[in-house]
Amino acid sequence: MVDDLYQEIIIDHSKRPRNFHDMEDANRKAEGYNPLCGDKLKLYLRIEGDMVKDASFVGAGCAISTASASLMTESLKGKSRAEALKLLDRFHELLTTDSPVSQELGKLVVFCGVRDYPARVKCATLAWHTLKSALENKEEPVTTE
Repeated sequence: MVDDLYQEIIIDHSKRPRNFHDMEDANRKAEGYNPLCGDKLKLYLRIEGDMVKDASFVGAGCAISTASASLMTESLKGKSRAEALKLLDRFHELLTTDSPVSQELGKLVVFCGVRDYPARVKCATLAWHTLKSALENKEEPVTTE
Protein backbone atom coordinates (compact mmCIF):
# COMPACT_ATOMS: atom_id res chain seq x y z
CA MET A 1 0.00 0.00 0.00
CA VAL A 2 1.26 3.47 -0.86
CA ASP A 3 0.61 4.84 2.66
CA ASP A 4 2.81 2.10 4.12
CA LEU A 5 5.64 3.00 1.74
CA TYR A 6 5.32 6.65 2.71
CA GLN A 7 5.41 5.73 6.38
CA GLU A 8 8.51 3.59 5.83
CA ILE A 9 10.37 6.44 4.11
CA ILE A 10 9.47 8.91 6.88
CA ILE A 11 10.50 6.44 9.59
CA ASP A 12 13.75 5.62 7.79
CA HIS A 13 14.69 9.29 7.41
CA SER A 14 13.74 10.06 11.02
CA LYS A 15 15.83 7.20 12.42
CA ARG A 16 18.74 7.63 9.98
CA PRO A 17 18.62 11.24 8.81
CA ARG A 18 20.74 12.06 5.79
CA ASN A 19 23.08 15.07 5.91
CA PHE A 20 22.82 15.22 9.71
CA HIS A 21 26.03 17.02 10.67
CA ASP A 22 27.59 20.44 11.21
CA MET A 23 29.16 22.01 8.14
CA GLU A 24 32.39 23.90 8.73
CA ASP A 25 32.47 25.53 5.28
CA ALA A 26 28.81 26.61 5.22
CA ASN A 27 28.33 30.17 4.01
CA ARG A 28 24.65 30.34 5.03
CA LYS A 29 23.15 29.22 8.34
CA ALA A 30 19.77 29.55 9.96
CA GLU A 31 18.05 28.28 13.08
CA GLY A 32 14.44 27.21 13.42
CA TYR A 33 12.20 26.34 16.33
CA ASN A 34 8.71 24.85 16.59
CA PRO A 35 7.46 25.62 20.12
CA LEU A 36 4.33 23.50 19.60
CA CYS A 37 6.30 20.27 19.23
CA GLY A 38 9.71 21.32 20.61
CA ASP A 39 11.52 20.75 17.29
CA LYS A 40 14.84 22.63 16.99
CA LEU A 41 16.94 22.80 13.86
CA LYS A 42 20.11 24.43 12.63
CA LEU A 43 20.46 24.40 8.85
CA TYR A 44 23.76 24.79 6.99
CA LEU A 45 24.11 25.62 3.30
CA ARG A 46 27.13 26.01 1.08
CA ILE A 47 26.16 28.15 -1.87
CA GLU A 48 28.50 28.76 -4.78
CA GLY A 49 27.31 31.33 -7.28
CA ASP A 50 23.57 30.73 -7.29
CA MET A 51 23.73 26.97 -6.63
CA VAL A 52 23.22 24.99 -3.44
CA LYS A 53 26.34 22.83 -3.46
CA ASP A 54 25.79 21.26 -0.05
CA ALA A 55 23.17 21.22 2.71
CA SER A 56 23.11 19.72 6.18
CA PHE A 57 21.34 20.10 9.49
CA VAL A 58 21.57 19.29 13.18
CA GLY A 59 18.93 19.42 15.85
CA ALA A 60 16.28 17.46 17.67
CA GLY A 61 12.71 16.96 16.65
CA CYS A 62 9.83 14.62 16.09
CA ALA A 63 9.88 12.02 13.30
CA ILE A 64 8.05 14.30 10.83
CA SER A 65 10.37 17.26 11.45
CA THR A 66 13.57 15.20 11.22
CA ALA A 67 12.45 13.29 8.12
CA SER A 68 11.40 16.53 6.42
CA ALA A 69 14.80 18.14 7.07
CA SER A 70 16.59 14.99 5.87
CA LEU A 71 14.63 14.73 2.63
CA MET A 72 14.85 18.49 2.08
CA THR A 73 18.66 18.53 2.32
CA GLU A 74 18.82 15.65 -0.18
CA SER A 75 16.49 17.50 -2.56
CA LEU A 76 18.35 20.82 -2.43
CA LYS A 77 21.79 19.80 -3.63
CA GLY A 78 22.48 21.04 -7.13
CA LYS A 79 19.48 23.37 -7.21
CA SER A 80 19.63 27.08 -7.89
CA ARG A 81 18.28 29.50 -5.29
CA ALA A 82 15.15 30.01 -7.46
CA GLU A 83 14.64 26.24 -7.83
CA ALA A 84 15.00 25.80 -4.06
CA LEU A 85 12.38 28.50 -3.40
CA LYS A 86 10.05 26.94 -5.98
CA LEU A 87 10.46 23.57 -4.25
CA LEU A 88 9.61 25.23 -0.94
CA ASP A 89 6.43 26.71 -2.46
CA ARG A 90 5.40 23.34 -3.96
CA PHE A 91 6.06 21.56 -0.64
CA HIS A 92 4.04 24.13 1.31
CA GLU A 93 1.22 23.76 -1.25
CA LEU A 94 1.32 19.96 -0.80
CA LEU A 95 0.78 20.34 2.94
CA THR A 96 -1.76 23.15 3.00
CA THR A 97 -4.08 22.62 0.00
CA ASP A 98 -6.09 19.85 -1.59
CA SER A 99 -4.33 20.34 -4.91
CA PRO A 100 -3.15 17.22 -6.76
CA VAL A 101 0.22 15.85 -5.66
CA SER A 102 2.96 17.25 -7.91
CA GLN A 103 5.43 14.62 -9.09
CA GLU A 104 8.12 17.31 -9.36
CA LEU A 105 8.41 16.93 -5.58
CA GLY A 106 9.98 13.48 -5.96
CA LYS A 107 10.32 11.67 -2.62
CA LEU A 108 8.87 14.67 -0.81
CA VAL A 109 5.37 13.46 -1.79
CA VAL A 110 5.59 11.13 1.22
CA PHE A 111 4.42 14.09 3.30
CA CYS A 112 1.06 14.42 1.49
CA GLY A 113 -0.71 12.69 4.39
CA VAL A 114 0.45 15.40 6.79
CA ARG A 115 -2.18 17.79 5.42
CA ASP A 116 -4.78 15.65 7.22
CA TYR A 117 -3.12 16.58 10.53
CA PRO A 118 -2.92 20.39 10.71
CA ALA A 119 -0.91 20.36 13.96
CA ARG A 120 1.84 18.38 12.18
CA VAL A 121 2.13 20.77 9.23
CA LYS A 122 4.39 23.01 11.35
CA CYS A 123 6.62 20.01 12.08
CA ALA A 124 6.98 19.24 8.38
CA THR A 125 7.54 22.85 7.30
CA LEU A 126 10.03 23.94 10.00
CA ALA A 127 13.09 22.97 7.95
CA TRP A 128 11.62 24.71 4.89
CA HIS A 129 10.94 28.00 6.69
CA THR A 130 14.50 27.75 8.02
CA LEU A 131 15.73 27.19 4.45
CA LYS A 132 14.02 30.38 3.29
CA SER A 133 15.71 32.32 6.10
CA ALA A 134 19.12 30.83 5.18
CA LEU A 135 18.66 31.65 1.50
CA GLU A 136 17.74 35.23 2.43
CA ASN A 137 20.75 35.34 4.80
CA LYS A 138 18.61 36.43 7.77
CA GLU A 139 20.14 36.40 11.25
CA GLU A 140 17.12 35.97 13.53
CA PRO A 141 15.89 32.47 14.36
CA VAL A 142 12.76 31.22 12.60
CA THR A 143 9.73 30.12 14.59
CA THR A 144 6.61 28.35 13.41
CA GLU A 145 4.44 30.47 15.72
